[in-house]
Amino acid sequence: MGTGDSYQTIAFSFRLRHSTVQSIVLEVCSAIIFTLKDEYIPIPGEEYWKQIAKKLWEIWNFPNCIGALDGKHVVIEAPPNSGSLYFNYKKTFSIVLLALVDAQYKFVAVDIGAYNKNSDGGILSNSNLGKALEKNKLNILNEQYLPSTNEKLPLVVIGDEAFPLKKYLLRPYPGPQVREDQNKRKFNDRLSRARKVVEDAFGQLTAKFRIYCRRLNALPKNADTIVMTTCILHNYIKEDATDVHSREVSSSSSLPAGLITSLNGQGGSAQPEAFENRDKFKKFFCSPAGKLPWE
Repeated sequence: MGTGDSYQTIAFSFRLRHSTVQSIVLEVCSAIIFTLKDEYIPIPGEEYWKQIAKKLWEIWNFPNCIGALDGKHVVIEAPPNSGSLYFNYKKTFSIVLLALVDAQYKFVAVDIGAYNKNSDGGILSNSNLGKALEKNKLNILNEQYLPSTNEKLPLVVIGDEAFPLKKYLLRPYPGPQVREDQNKRKFNDRLSRARKVVEDAFGQLTAKFRIYCRRLNALPKNADTIVMTTCILHNYIKEDATDVHSREVSSSSSLPAGLITSLNGQGGSAQPEAFENRDKFKKFFCSPAGKLPWE
């Protein structure tokens, strides 16, 4: 996983059969998952969510946020007899790693193995994570005061325009609205700035584990096992790492104004409360309590 070598290359190096190398790799991955998953990607409790929200405000200046959400394509060999099931818009075969990431680039929750013919929003709604968020079964506090205010808002997840707007999930304002309203542009910039932690986490995952730099020659169920193992090991490495890099990045100037200007429309399925919550976050970012020194 670290070098990105294929099973065949390792087999030649150690004079083993290809099938032997594959079985050893999968056996070790399964042992890592069984031993370390509950410790390094545990089911979050109420206090854990509070800690995540606190760090995201301190480092990335986004309040009441319990993580950034996004999906990553993991390219695999075309599975036998799968048709176009795993075929994606990039014209490759892949599975999706859907991840919720905290302020320090650690995976809070992951869902692996979704088909690429689905959108990120569709993958979320069909995943265990999405269903748990929808039914409020993750021990998340209903509401919490915004910093230095008397305004209470729910703890939320942030995502890009591929995800739907919900009470627990914030997405950017669409392009036409941003062009007409400077405050909505400020909200989008702040959301984009905080949401980059999930993009950075995927980048760090790829840098550590070179298997992500090539097509993974494994059946989907085996690819799921390998990807889960890398996520656990990523968190294991991050456990003793300092947050100096995070603070250096967050202390830099804000993202350029108008970074997000051409987003898709919302659709008509979002609840009125979801729109109201997003507007309240926008209002907070424009207030003295939520405004940043360089804005």
